[in-house]
Amino acid sequence: MNRKLQALKYIIADLSASSIAWCLFYIFRKLYLEPQKFGHEVELEFNQYFFIGLAVVPLSWLAFYALTGFYRKPYRKSRLKELGQTILTSLVGVTIIFFALLLDDEIASYKSYYRSFSTLFALHFIFTFLLRFILSTITAHKIHTRKIGFNTVVVGSNENAMNLYKELDGMRKSSGFKFEGFLHLNGDLDHLLSGHLPHLGSAKNIQNVIKEKQIEEVILAIESSEHNEIDKIVNQLQGENVAVKIIPDMYDILAGQVKMSSIFGAPLIEIRHEIMPGWQQILKRVIDVAVSIMVMTIFSPLYLVLALGVKLSSKGALIYSHERIGLHGKPFNIYKFRTMYEDAEKEGRPALSSKDDPRITPVGRFLRKTRLDELPQFFNVLTNEMSIVGPRPERQFFIRQIIEKAPHYTHLHKVRPGITSWGQVKYGYAENVEQMIERLKYDILYIENMSLFVDFKIMIYTILTVLRGSGK
Repeated sequence: MNRKLQALKYIIADLSASSIAWCLFYIFRKLYLEPQKFGHEVELEFNQYFFIGLAVVPLSWLAFYALTGFYRKPYRKSRLKELGQTILTSLVGVTIIFFALLLDDEIASYKSYYRSFSTLFALHFIFTFLLRFILSTITAHKIHTRKIGFNTVVVGSNENAMNLYKELDGMRKSSGFKFEGFLHLNGDLDHLLSGHLPHLGSAKNIQNVIKEKQIEEVILAIESSEHNEIDKIVNQLQGENVAVKIIPDMYDILAGQVKMSSIFGAPLIEIRHEIMPGWQQILKRVIDVAVSIMVMTIFSPLYLVLALGVKLSSKGALIYSHERIGLHGKPFNIYKFRTMYEDAEKEGRPALSSKDDPRITPVGRFLRKTRLDELPQFFNVLTNEMSIVGPRPERQFFIRQIIEKAPHYTHLHKVRPGITSWGQVKYGYAENVEQMIERLKYDILYIENMSLFVDFKIMIYTILTVLRGSGK
């Protein structure tokens, strides 16, 4: 499956629909509205305003759709949800166009405004949804006929897993699961699924299997006696970009946790990784880029002053860089103004700093209290390795120690790490693994309540910390 090509098909369809709608709306205005205004027929002329609108309006629609996250999962479209989404986005977009471009038109009566709005909305919605519906129907047909499938692994090997596999594999219309194999939980050699799917080993190796088989879906089909293993498996999967689904029991169904996404599909509980709505995720990235460019431009003299202070305080590099773990467990190099003397970790073993750490330079102590040592990380934000707000990234050396005591740490890898975080604001720098674990609860709370509003609050408190120099 080529996701970029599929997304491009939707982009071309939306571009075509908005262009056709704008052309027909222009003709409607010339042949219907303007004769009412002037009292005589008006010649249909495609002037410069028409071509400017034809260039700007469709591109604005594409930007708006991208902001709502419509193109992010081009193969996972529900036609019913697509109908609702298209109605809503068309209504919002047409309202913006109406107030930005059409409200100052000379009109015969106020009824012309209603006709303009309703006509543009109807034209745009009809053509947009029609082309989207055609594309989504073609994709759905390919999924149902097993021409398209999502690489899937089953965790479990006995009765529940066997029953689920038979149900999904025997369906007249496929739900899109392309089974690559199964993983066992216990050490038994007698696995019921062995005769139907390849045995890929133990569930302990699930992260390696996901990478090797390019897995997109994980189904937890384990026995009732193995339910205590669910938390361990889910923690392992938190850093992976996969959809996780669990076979529900009758209690889950009665409690309303099982939501149908397909009439033909088996009932499954999906553990959703979408923490923020798509439009908020896009807007968060826009804010990250805009603020980073602004900070690096406006405060460039401050960068030079701090760099000079670091250089004069002690010999060594201006910028300190080392590897940390980011989104989905991927390593990246983080950048900071150097706050310690050169060769502070000359023994090769990573060591956390403390309040009276002799390795910290006098200038470095000031930079840490004001958090100004983090300023170079706006470059990490521009390269999309970090966000302005998000859990602070750690080194793999400390992550191993944290996970031994707090396996849920892997939840932090669901989001991009940040320059500042709720844990950083509330707790500050950690001096040992125990304090890292204590700070972890704030970062988990952030992820569970993640929104642009929370981000703004954290940024405000961070600015106050910088101005007061009250950082720990």
